[in-house]
Amino acid sequence: MISSTEERWDARLWAALAVLCAVIFLDALDVSMVGVALPSIQADLGLSTSALQWVVSGYVLGYGGLLLLGGRTADLLGRRKVFLAALAVFVFASLLGGLVNDGTMLIAARFVKGVSAAFTAPAALSIITTTFAEGPARNRALSVFTASGASGFSLGLVISGFLTELGWRWTFLMPVPVAIIALFAAMKVLPKRREERAESGHDLIGAVTITASMLLLVFTVVEAPAAGWFSLRTIGSLVGSAVLLGLFVLTESKVKHPLVRLGILRSGPIVRANLGLVILFGSYVGFQFVAMQYFQNFLHWSALETALAFLPAGVLVAVTSTRMGSLADRFGTGKLIAVGSASLAGAFTLFLRVNADPSLATLIIPGMVLLGIAFALSFPSLNIQATNGVADDEQGLASGLLNTSGQVGGAIVLAVVTAVLTSNTGADPLDAFRAAITVSAILAVVGLLVALTGLRRPRSESAAVDAGDAGEGRVLETV
Repeated sequence: MISSTEERWDARLWAALAVLCAVIFLDALDVSMVGVALPSIQADLGLSTSALQWVVSGYVLGYGGLLLLGGRTADLLGRRKVFLAALAVFVFASLLGGLVNDGTMLIAARFVKGVSAAFTAPAALSIITTTFAEGPARNRALSVFTASGASGFSLGLVISGFLTELGWRWTFLMPVPVAIIALFAAMKVLPKRREERAESGHDLIGAVTITASMLLLVFTVVEAPAAGWFSLRTIGSLVGSAVLLGLFVLTESKVKHPLVRLGILRSGPIVRANLGLVILFGSYVGFQFVAMQYFQNFLHWSALETALAFLPAGVLVAVTSTRMGSLADRFGTGKLIAVGSASLAGAFTLFLRVNADPSLATLIIPGMVLLGIAFALSFPSLNIQATNGVADDEQGLASGLLNTSGQVGGAIVLAVVTAVLTSNTGADPLDAFRAAITVSAILAVVGLLVALTGLRRPRSESAAVDAGDAGEGRVLETV
C-alpha cells in the first residue's frame, strides 16, 4: 500500500507515475505527430483533402468514441489489467500504421490505435486519481501527468517534422519501441493489488449509440460540401446522428449500469471543464490542420521548417506545465483556465493576419507563444477541475468523459474546418485559410465566456456528485 500523502514519494511510486506519463505522452503525441506528415502522406497515397482529414479524425474518433467505455471498463475489470491490454494493442496498431501502403488501411490502423488509447488514457488517469489524495498531492501528480500529455501533443508536430524528413512512415513507427518499453516497465512497477471495482455491468448499447452518433456526425459534416448542406443526404444524416444521440441519453437514464451516469453532469465545474476541453482541443486540432496546409502547401516550407515554427509552443508547454499543480493550489483552476482561454483567443485572432510573406517576429512566434501559454495553463487545470470531488469508483468515468469531450470536440471541429477549407477551394487560398481559422477563433471566444462564468461562482461551489462524497483529503491507495 502506498500513501500519497507522504511528503516524499518513494522510488516505486515515481516509477509508476513515470510509466503512466510515458503512455499518455505517446497517446497525445499520436494525435498531433501525424500533422506535419499529412502533405507527404497525401502525395504518396494520393488522398484528397477530405480523405486526408480522416487520417487525423480516424484516430481522434476511435479515441473519443470509446473513451467512455474505456473508463467504465477500467472501473469494472481493473485499471492495471485494462491498461496493459490496451497498451499491447497500441504497439500492434502503431507497427501496422507504419507498414501499410493504402489510404483506407492507414485510416483503419489509426482508428484501431485510437481505440487502444481510449482504454489506456482513462485507466492511467484513474490509477493516478485513486492513488493520490485529492488536494495538493493529487494536483502535483496530475500536473506532472497532464504536462506529459500536453507536452506530447504540443511537441508532436516538432518531432514529426524531424521524422518526416526521413520519411512519413517514421512518424508511425517511432512510438513502437517506446510503447514496448513502457509495456514491460508497467508490468513491473504497477503492482497487482486488489482493486475496489464498480458494480459489474457493461452498457454496450450506450457505447454503440454514442460512437455511431459521433461517427455519423463527423462523416456528414466532412461530406456536406460535396453533397450539399441542404441535400436530403446531409439533412437525413444529421437527423440520424441526433436520433442516435437521443437514444444514448435515453439508454443512460434507464439502463441498470449506464456508460455515463447522467447525475455526474449536475456538477457545474465538471460541465465547464468538459466544455473547456471541447473548445481547447477542438479549436487547436482544426487550426493545426489549416496551418499544415498553409505552411507546406502554400508557403512551401519543408517539414522541418514547419516543425520549428511550432517549437515555441511545444517548449513552453513542456517547461511550464509541471508547475500548474502548485498554481492551481494558489489561484484556483478557474482563474488559470480563464487566462489560458484568453491566450487561446488571442493566438487565433493573431493568425487571422496570415499572408503570403508572414513575419516570424510579429506573427508566427507571438502566435505560437500564446498557444503555448493557453495549453500550459488550461490543460492541467481542466483535468484537475474535472476529477475533483468524484468518488473513486467513478474516476474512470470522470476521466473518460473529459477525454471524450476533447477528442470528439477535435473530430467535429476538424470536420467543420475541413468543410470550410474545401468549400473555398476556388477562392483565394489566403481567404480560405482565414475563413477556416475564424472557426477556431470564434470557438476560443466562446471558451473564454464559459471560463468567465466559472469565476462568478462561489469558491465553495462543490464538484461532488450525487454518487457520494469522494472524501477530500482522504488517503487513497494504489491499485
